[in-house]
Amino acid sequence: MGVLKTALEWMLRFFYDFSGSYGLAIILLTVAIRLVLAPLTFSQSKSMEAMKRLQPEMQALQAKYKDKPEEYNAKIMELYKENKVNPLGGCLPMLVQLPFLWALFAVLREFDFGTGFLWLTSLSTPDPLYILPILSALTTYAQMLMTSADASQKSMMFIMPAFIGYISINFPAGLVIYWVVSNLFSMGQQYVIAQRMNPQEGGAA
Repeated sequence: MGVLKTALEWMLRFFYDFSGSYGLAIILLTVAIRLVLAPLTFSQSKSMEAMKRLQPEMQALQAKYKDKPEEYNAKIMELYKENKVNPLGGCLPMLVQLPFLWALFAVLREFDFGTGFLWLTSLSTPDPLYILPILSALTTYAQMLMTSADASQKSMMFIMPAFIGYISINFPAGLVIYWVVSNLFSMGQQYVIAQRMNPQEGGAA
């Protein structure tokens, strides 16, 4: 973790030397990390999209076999097999990404930027206008809206964005910029995957 943290901090300084702005450096670093992890996140997003498309059939099976849990589980596994879906396909890529996310979190939380960006007087202190916390909540909600397939998780689609927005109020602005840009990147990636998995919808649009 220490080596990874050092490497990310070096990259942050590299992008600062390239752009002349720590705000742009954070954005470039976020995009660079997401591109490096793209094969993993693609696999994760593809699995989530596949699970999302199977939800109507899964709900129908749940209603049909609500009093027969063993038969329901067997039918669900058959459904996964027929559609070549791995229900755990989104877990491993997420676990592999965690060290990168933790290391970057530590870098941005502890880094002394000493400069501002756009309306921000400092990237090391919270956003005084609360614009970034609001954006963090909105982009988190939009991302969950694109990926959520379970109606039972509907309440979490409001609780989680509200929680992220709330804690972002006290986070350094630089860290919240990372979160917002990362969410936007994920949304774009999910949209591309959804269009590729269902091209007829893209054509109709």
